[in-house]
Amino acid sequence: MYETRRHPPLTRRKFLRRLVLHFAFAMSFLAGSLLLGMAGYAYFEGLAWRDAFLNAAMLLGGMGPVEDPHTPGGKVFAGLYALYAGLAFLITAGVLFAPVVHRLMHKFHWGQDRSP
Repeated sequence: MYETRRHPPLTRRKFLRRLVLHFAFAMSFLAGSLLLGMAGYAYFEGLAWRDAFLNAAMLLGGMGPVEDPHTPGGKVFAGLYALYAGLAFLITAGVLFAPVVHRLMHKFHWGQDRSP
């Protein structure tokens, strides 16, 4: 996916395109995660879509749920979704920072002699 050490760094235009694609993927992933959380809260807790949105968004944002779950299924879902939300945060951060970190590393190593 990324250029190797033997290739020159991307042009600024191509790099910005890569950033936009990574941002679009990350936002799509977060939107899907939010929809998953909303569907789970609506199904297991019977919450209205606005309340389900609030709880799912708060968990994805790292704040925790607004309403405590009352049903056994809702409690299990809330726990699993909280674990998933933590992983979703790490995945999103990785996707967003990967092109920038790669570019920095590539620029530092570009033109260096390769030792055997």
